[in-house]
Amino acid sequence: MTDLIPRSVLFGNPEKISPRLSPDGQRLAYLAPDEGVMNVWVRSRGQQDDRPVTQDRGRGIQAFFWAKNNQQLLYIQDKNGDENWHIFAVGLDGPEAKDLTPIDGVQAQVLAVEDQFPDEILVALNDRDPVWHDVYRLNLRTGDRVLAAQNDIGAVGWHADYDFNVRVAETPTADGGFAVLHRNGGDDEWKPLTSWGAEDAMNTYCAGFAEDNQHLWLINSVGENTSALNRINLTSGEAEKVASDPDVDLGSMMVDPVTHQLEAISYIRAREEWQALDPEVAKDFEVLKATAPGDFSVINRDSTNKTWLVAFTLDNGPTPYYVFDRKTREAEFLFSSRPELETQPLVTMEPVLIKARDGLVLHGYLSRPKDVSGPMPAVLNVHGGPWARDHWGYRPEAQWLCNRGYACLQVNFRGSTGYGKAFINAADKEWGGAMQDDITDAAEWLVSEGIADPQRLAIFGGSYGGFAVLSGLTKTPDLYRCGVDIVGPSNILTWLETIPPYWKPFEALVHRRVGHPTEDKALLEERSPVNHVDKIQSPLLIVQGRNDPRVNREESLQIKAALEAAGKTVSFLEFDDEGHGFVKPENRLKFYAVAEVFLAEHLGGRCES
Repeated sequence: MTDLIPRSVLFGNPEKISPRLSPDGQRLAYLAPDEGVMNVWVRSRGQQDDRPVTQDRGRGIQAFFWAKNNQQLLYIQDKNGDENWHIFAVGLDGPEAKDLTPIDGVQAQVLAVEDQFPDEILVALNDRDPVWHDVYRLNLRTGDRVLAAQNDIGAVGWHADYDFNVRVAETPTADGGFAVLHRNGGDDEWKPLTSWGAEDAMNTYCAGFAEDNQHLWLINSVGENTSALNRINLTSGEAEKVASDPDVDLGSMMVDPVTHQLEAISYIRAREEWQALDPEVAKDFEVLKATAPGDFSVINRDSTNKTWLVAFTLDNGPTPYYVFDRKTREAEFLFSSRPELETQPLVTMEPVLIKARDGLVLHGYLSRPKDVSGPMPAVLNVHGGPWARDHWGYRPEAQWLCNRGYACLQVNFRGSTGYGKAFINAADKEWGGAMQDDITDAAEWLVSEGIADPQRLAIFGGSYGGFAVLSGLTKTPDLYRCGVDIVGPSNILTWLETIPPYWKPFEALVHRRVGHPTEDKALLEERSPVNHVDKIQSPLLIVQGRNDPRVNREESLQIKAALEAAGKTVSFLEFDDEGHGFVKPENRLKFYAVAEVFLAEHLGGRCES
């Protein structure tokens, strides 16, 4: 029997992650624990003078980047998971970070950072109106800001050219689609450029300015099933298709930070595949493919584009980071995200295809315990979104479940992204309907393939995945032995009433995808698990963050109350200092400890003391 992997190794803080080069390439910053909390550390290239420059002692820092002046590091932070992000700046000597957007109840979004404006960034703030974000030029030294674009046009997305001129805006339309407006700059009049309907809303969007500031990159599915990369002329509106794939949507774009020329694109099939458009980049990619196993990605570069930081994604190991010198084409190992994992009995992830009852092909990933043959206890791990997807790679939950003795299946049910608009549109108004049928079909596939013991099958998920847990226990009460719901909606109607104000512009699209609270009231009531608690037969664990802005805590409290009123037992865990998910390591470890005991009790797997 394989060794038990400690939960602290799987879910505790990593040793080092997210390396970032200073624009001049002289320093390296990264995230690492300081007194048990994730903070930003800095060291000089080629030296061992590592030191923390931030002193967060709360939730920790989750994301950061270098200011173009090489003297400051910027990061975002909210308050106990409320997602009202503030932008902070800290100098290389720390320790005091300056809140550059010190306005309570306001969400800041970083829009643009450019080399030619080293002491400024463009930010969007909803300080004037909680629904709409205006754009400001923010001085990183003083915190002063100047209005760059007031949102009088109902924009939900802004795009600035490389001269910091806000010239493109995306606005929602009444039917759930979007229109793109553009202007020459300054106070010029906004004019229509292009638009698309709700059927293309999930697969079509602006991806920034092209190198000449006169064209726009548009990811576009209009007239096609999968999203293509188009280059659209801002003067004439004419669009040229640059790249597309008939089976999957465009993945990522890689753009030269110096010339702003497009260098490469990727597509995600079972795994991510990069296609170089620049001959020199193609040579770089060939070297990187041979450097380490796994799927590589260029995660950061200096301002000259001569030095790259590269991460390699594995399914059975931590992320190794390398420094790649483009002149010598040599890659130097930097560090591993979690060295402790390298000696643990990790498993691989197998891409699988599952046919849904209506013939739709579902893509998924199966992870199995080492040295265990079926039928075995199994967990269907449902992703959130639902307009997201599962990917190949190291997944701590999958490793945890397999190590405890359970097969883990992650399925990209209809509505998941990446497989074209027909696949997404097949999920319209199918929360608890065909989307749940896909999840049921995946669970039954596990049984029919001899992988899962039908008497020891669980469903586990967060956000939309949590809704799927509740829906599964009410719609197919005999299928699952138990369920774990993390921040999942239980009542679609009340969930729609409590979305954050800055989601309001997307209401038409949400109503098309999920349902209209008036026109589709009967459907949404029928699809809401809280109205069917009498059907629940299996034990349920509900977990919630008190400050969750996306799924209000009342979603968990009301189904908990309904279950208790029906005389049913429900386990409940709430974190006062969390939102939509669990950031603090002590909270993560507590949740997985509780979930592990719960699963072991009902499925019979292993459990760490």
